[in-house]
Amino acid sequence: MTVELALHGDLHRFLAKERQGLTIPSVRLERRTSIKDFLEALGVPHPEIHRLLVNGEDQNFDYLVGSDDRIEVFGLPRPVDPTKESLLRPPLPRLRFAVDANVSKLAGLLRMTGFDTFFDPDLDDGELAEISYRDQRILLTRDHALLKRKKVVHGRLVRHHKPVAQLREIIDLYGLRDKIEPFSRCLRCNDRLREIAKAEIMDRLQPLTRKYYDDFMICPRCDRLYWPGSHRGRMLQIIEEI
Repeated sequence: MTVELALHGDLHRFLAKERQGLTIPSVRLERRTSIKDFLEALGVPHPEIHRLLVNGEDQNFDYLVGSDDRIEVFGLPRPVDPTKESLLRPPLPRLRFAVDANVSKLAGLLRMTGFDTFFDPDLDDGELAEISYRDQRILLTRDHALLKRKKVVHGRLVRHHKPVAQLREIIDLYGLRDKIEPFSRCLRCNDRLREIAKAEIMDRLQPLTRKYYDDFMICPRCDRLYWPGSHRGRMLQIIEEI
């Protein structure tokens, strides 16, 4: 059996190297299988797929591929809104992320810009996939195999290598420019910061900090203090760049 296959957007990047850059008019099919398994066997992770057309009709991942089917596969548009209804996956109640250790610096940058971001470098792939499923988070990784796990519903294979470019990629993909809230989360544990009066923490401040700064935030979980020091300017420059 053979099927006609057209991949749109940049989905060709997931194919084996000998297939990349080539049109794929037909693919041999050894047995009937779900379209999800068929595409992932070719290398395309299911969270990267936004829409499936089979013989001109929208289908979900359970569709069984048959001989002579004409399949069109569309990647995620820019911007994509995971909180909206989709034939392929349930909507998220709100936008939250889970970040793999292979893009660890991205986690800090997302928290810096105010986005709820889970990160634990000690978790294995199965545990991270489970958390992304349980907490309904978008999984961000550079691991193809992790993104193909069944538990991963919403996810993105991060394209860029440098952290600031990765941050820009995610903000552009999900249309988050007007949702940035700089310095509103703890960089260590992700909780929202709250303001705290200087008088309450005077005994914790170094002499120069006590002298030159008046505005402070505190993390309710880890008790870490934040104030607009020299690092803030560098962070604001990153935000302005994106």
